[in-house]
Parts: sequence; C-alpha cells; structure tokens
Amino acid sequence: MRRLLLFTFITLISINVFAQTDSNMGIIPVPVSVVKKQGSFSLDKTVVLVSADAANSQVADLLNAYIVSKAGFALRAEKTIMPGSKAILLTSIGADKLPAEGYKIIITNKQFTIVGKGAGLFYGLQSAMQMMPDPVKKGSSVVINAVEINDYPRFKYRGLHLDVGRHMFPVAFVKKYIDLMSQYKLNNFHWHLTEDQGWRIEIKKYPKLTSVGSIRKGTIIGNYPGTGNDNIVYKGFYTQDEVKDIVAYASQRFVNVIPEIELPGHSSAAIAAYPELSCFPERDTFIGDRTTWAGSRMGKQVQQTWGIYQDVFVPSENTFNFLEGVLDEVLALFPSKYIHIGGDESPKEFWKESKFCQDLIKTLGLKDEHELQSYFIQRIEKYINSKGRSIIGWDEILEGGLAPNATVMSWRGIDGGIAAAKQNHDVIMSPSGPIGLYLDSKQSNSKDEPTNIGGFSTYSIIYGYDPIPKELTPEQQSHIIGVQGNVWTEYIRTPEKIEYMLLPRMFALSEIAWSPVARKDLKNFAEERLPLHLLKLDRTTTNYWIPTPIGQSEKVMTGENFSIALKEPIPGSRIYYTLDLSRPSINATFYTTPLKITIPTGQKRVLKTIVVTPGNRTSVVTETILNNGAPDEKTK
Repeated sequence: MRRLLLFTFITLISINVFAQTDSNMGIIPVPVSVVKKQGSFSLDKTVVLVSADAANSQVADLLNAYIVSKAGFALRAEKTIMPGSKAILLTSIGADKLPAEGYKIIITNKQFTIVGKGAGLFYGLQSAMQMMPDPVKKGSSVVINAVEINDYPRFKYRGLHLDVGRHMFPVAFVKKYIDLMSQYKLNNFHWHLTEDQGWRIEIKKYPKLTSVGSIRKGTIIGNYPGTGNDNIVYKGFYTQDEVKDIVAYASQRFVNVIPEIELPGHSSAAIAAYPELSCFPERDTFIGDRTTWAGSRMGKQVQQTWGIYQDVFVPSENTFNFLEGVLDEVLALFPSKYIHIGGDESPKEFWKESKFCQDLIKTLGLKDEHELQSYFIQRIEKYINSKGRSIIGWDEILEGGLAPNATVMSWRGIDGGIAAAKQNHDVIMSPSGPIGLYLDSKQSNSKDEPTNIGGFSTYSIIYGYDPIPKELTPEQQSHIIGVQGNVWTEYIRTPEKIEYMLLPRMFALSEIAWSPVARKDLKNFAEERLPLHLLKLDRTTTNYWIPTPIGQSEKVMTGENFSIALKEPIPGSRIYYTLDLSRPSINATFYTTPLKITIPTGQKRVLKTIVVTPGNRTSVVTETILNNGAPDEKTK
C-alpha cells in the first residue's frame, strides 16, 4: 500500500507540468503551429486582465470565472496595461489578418496575449484554459510556459449530432453537450428532433404532434427486435421557450443549432398524430410479428421499436401545407442557415401501392418512386430557400436527382459525398461503418461494453480518418465543407451513457475537424494529450470511456515467450491483471513492471486487465489471448 501511495503521489506531481512538457502544450485539437519560447508566465493575484473592447467582455468573464474555479482568485479588470505590470491581454487588434475563426496566443514572462475576434477569441480562450495546469493549489500561482501559437480551423463545418427522438434528455444536459462541443471547437449542433418513436418539438399550429406524437406506450428491451417490452409510457418534448433558451445558449458559445425535421420517412409519430398524412389513413400501423408491443395495436401508433417503417408521408398538397406550417415555426425558432430535412431510409412500398402516388408520378412525368422522393425534397427545398435558408439531407436525397441547392450529409460510407461533390454540391462527411463516426457503436470488444447498436469505433479509428476523399479533384475537394459525428439513441437512455459513448471519441473528432493533416500525430494525441483531458474529466461528475492500457492488444498473440509492457492511459491510474482466467479487480495483481510470460507448447494464457482511475472509476475488462499452438477453441 505504501508503494501504491508513493506511486500515485509522484504521478500526480508530474501531472502539473505534463501540459508544459508536451510539444503541443496539451491542446486538443492540436493547433496549426506551436512554438515554445524561453521563460514562463506566472499567473497570480498581481496579474491584471486587460480588455479594452466591450465585445470581448464575455470572453473576459469566462476566463476570470475559470481562474477563480481553479486558482481561487479573480483578476482585476483594466482597460490598459500599466508599465511594468503583468497582464493577460484580450484583443481584437490584428484579428482581421487572421483566417476565419483563427486566433493567436503569445506568452512571455510579462504578458499573456490572446488575439482574436468573435469565435476566434473564444477558441483562443479554450486553448489558453487547456494549457493551464490542473489541479492548482488554491491561492497559488499558475506557471505557463512561454509560447507562440497560431491557429485556425481546417473545416468551416465541425459538427456533432444528438438524436432525441428515441430518447430525449433534459435541457441542462443539452447545454452541457453544447459546452463540451464549444470547448473542443466544434461549431454545429445537429439536433435530431423528430422520429418514428417520438416527435420532440412543440409546434403550436399542430398540437397533436406533442399531445399524441411525443408519447409511445412502451419500448423494446435489449437489442432489436427485443426480448420483451417494458410497458412504460415514454413521453416528452421541448417547448418553444426551451428551444429558444438552448439556441441562445449555444449562440453565446459560437455553436450553431441545426434542427432536423425528418421527411418523408421516419414519420410514424407525426402520422400517429395526423393520420391523413399517410397514403393509407385507415390502415393500422404495421407491427411486425417479432415485435413485442404495449397497449392497443389499432389505428396509427408511435413506434415502440427501432427500424425502418413503410408508412411515410404522402406527397399530397395537404402534407406540403402541413410541413410548411411546421417549418414556419421551426424557422422562427432557429436562425441557422441550414435546416436538416432528413430524407434517409424512406421506403417506397406505400407509394407503389397508392393510386394517388402512381397518378402523381404520371402527372409529373416522373420515372419512378425515387424521382417522386426527389420531387418531394425539391418542393421542401424550394420553400425553405424562399425563406432565405438552405437544406441539408442525408445522402439518399441523391436518389432520383439532387435538389438544386442541397448540402449532402454522407452517412452510408463516403460514396454519397464523393458523388455529391462531383455534382458541385457542398458535402458534410459523416460516415458510419468502419470509418467510425457513428458514436453509438462499441468502443472495444470487451463483454463489459453496454448495449449498443453494433459496429466498432475507437478514438484511434476516428483519428485516422481524413474527410477529404483522394478520389476528388482539388475543385471538387473544396465542396467538402466539414465533418460530423453522430449519436443515435436507440440504446442510450441516460445522459451518463451519452457521455460514455461520446468521450473520448469526440476529442478525436475535434482534431480531424479542426487540425491540418500534417499536424496529426496519433502517438502524441493518445499518449501525451488525451491522458490529460481524461484526467480532467476524472475529477468531474462527467462520465467517459476509460481506454485500455497502452501497449495491450485485443488481438491474439502467438509465440512462446512474451514481454508485455503496459502504460496507464490516464496519469495516476492503476492497472490490475490476471492470468488465471479470473476477472480482475483491485484484488488482482497490481501491474508495476513489464510482464515476462512463457507458455508451454500447445497451451495458451489469457491476460485480463482493468484500469482504475485516480477517481476510482473502473474500466471494462480487456483480454489478450497468448497462444503457443493451442487448439483454436473458445477459452473457458
């Protein structure tokens, strides 16, 4: 125990200087350039905070509040720097020469200067706060290495999505989500507000959208199709006042909120409220044989399970009038240039069956139902364009002909994005699958991972992705305006689980969205900067996924003699392991030195580890099979 306490004490001391010794000053996302200088700036009670521009007052207040929370004292505010005084200077002078959203930080022995305007100054503040040692003894000085940083984003669109249709979350958590985004320089919050399983935004013209469409009578248990139904009524929506509050909160943090109103598919909740929006209003909602159901099966229903459903909006004038009424209220709530209209996973079977739809196809001279969907999307785009806004749609909007001014969000891999860019349409890359930007997939192969939608995505997989496809010409590449990570919530009921699925993968997302390719360095990210940010999280109530020990692989290793060197993924954390097939705990062997393991011919061993953080959080169990010619059978 004394050895463990000494180990922890020494590690914690080293944490305070870790950010200063890192070549990138511990900053995520990594800046365009970081040049360390001789000397250091000592932040103490004698330092004044200088900001002559009233427009910078919010940033000044945020900085002072941060210093109070970490060091226990506030800085005196001044308009000018007095000769000989030490100062933190926030200034917009020279910011016009910086790229959009860019900033500059210059730290000398006497002065800590952040240059930027608007979002640029705000992002400079985020980097400045990341450089400060944490923790700090209350009332003591904070020493920061002299440095010059020049920084600006690679992409103008840096997005993160949140689905509240399947499960919704308190306003306070949505604000926390936006805080996390802004701290890591993500600037577009894609808010997925409508789904088959729930309509989550108040529309005053159509009150049944929330009185009926926001309520489902139960939810499946476990992965689709479920092992039963919980028979618990699930309901909720955001009032327009709550939406206004969130949009204003985000704006103060330079985050744009993009609402998504799904059409023509994923519309079961709206159809349950207003059945006339369906091709077949008289039909009961289809409920599959494998689906367990709570309550009545008669009439139109809000779906209780996940998937894709045939009952979609009918492309009638009544439907377009309805959607225009919805959009009028949405446009009044969200000042965003972009309105996301979905367009994905919209089956065509009801349209094929519907005499109205088939007659409309003939009347409009369309080839098929795919062109009918294009007509639907173009009608909506024309209306939104008439209001001075633009649409984003999932890549299915390419099918049947792309709406003239649409931006495409490529989610089914990268092919949709490539096709759209070749047609000179703007593109946001958000691929699912092996590229890993769907953050509801599992983060390891451990049996301990919570219920998830499937797939596999780690922060290192995300980090390795370049959103610019090599197949495109330079002109076509200019249409790739950004990248986005998506959080779908079929299997995420709580804010804590969102945090677990989001962090640390969001850190990797921020770096591929902001930083130049030439500045990316996975080793520096994973072993020097990421541990600092996880340690800061560990001191809070925010949940996160704890990485596996550095140096341990989940792949089978073959041979007779093994030397396995492990490193804790978070400073001050501890690694425990077993080799006897038992589940490791704090009662297992505490790892201190590289493991030397010899395995007789025809046998194998299983190295199982856990990580216990300084805050006493425990990771999932990671397993590595060490095999020396044993039969390929399941290890018991």
